[in-house]
Amino acid sequence: MPRLMKHTLWAGLLGFCAALLLRLPVDTVSAGNAARTRFGEARRVGQGRARSWVTLDARGRPLALGVEITDQALSGLPSHKEEYVLSLPAGVAVPPFNHTALDWNPHGHIPPQIYDVPHFDFHFYFMSPAERARITAKGDDVARVRRAPPADAIPAGYMYAPGGDEPAMGAHWVNPQSPEFHGKPFTHTLIYGFYDGRMVFVEPMVALSFLQTRPCVTAAIPQPKSYPARGYYPTRYQIRHVTSANGGAIRVSLEGLVLRDGPPAASRGGR
Repeated sequence: MPRLMKHTLWAGLLGFCAALLLRLPVDTVSAGNAARTRFGEARRVGQGRARSWVTLDARGRPLALGVEITDQALSGLPSHKEEYVLSLPAGVAVPPFNHTALDWNPHGHIPPQIYDVPHFDFHFYFMSPAERARITAKGDDVARVRRAPPADAIPAGYMYAPGGDEPAMGAHWVNPQSPEFHGKPFTHTLIYGFYDGRMVFVEPMVALSFLQTRPCVTAAIPQPKSYPARGYYPTRYQIRHVTSANGGAIRVSLEGLVLRDGPPAASRGGR
């Protein structure tokens, strides 16, 4: 690549990320119609911490929700799988979302040569922790986990991932067009979760090695034609490194929330 072209490309990328930083959520409400961000209670992760957050517009409507993990949280992580449940900020409602969970996978998981690298799962759940606890993915529950949703409730291009049934989660659905299924190293992807024929979570999954690069990326989220309940659904997800007086952090978020209606009354799942 010619030196001038390379310089122009890098300048453009830096400018894009700088523009994102200028629009980052803040802890306080600004004058006028500026957005504001509310943070949830922090939990210890590795040598740092993690917390949920929600950005609201001046009328209290949600614009984005996400998880923030400090740079220190990428060090001192356990050698075993660990889940960190993060409640939404107090007094903030973002239907259909109930809570978030940060899952650390030190050895990755199936399929081999694709997701078997250290990574985090950023789960944004529609159901409560108590409802999740009833998902065993065993015995009679297997049929509920694998029950197919109505065709119009399946996001464009997604398919059920064999072997992706998980207790306290449900079935994982993946996009086979994602780069990691076509010879590219896994960096980040978007997974949907279903249980008993209904969508129950949205999950950006991000490799630890990618987080360590202090990224700044935004990707579109494929949409279904029908949604499981009336609420705010994301149209894109974002992974960005931010800096402040308190240090650096990674924010993984669901952006571009749009209010959608629930499914038609006659809509049913089933194979």
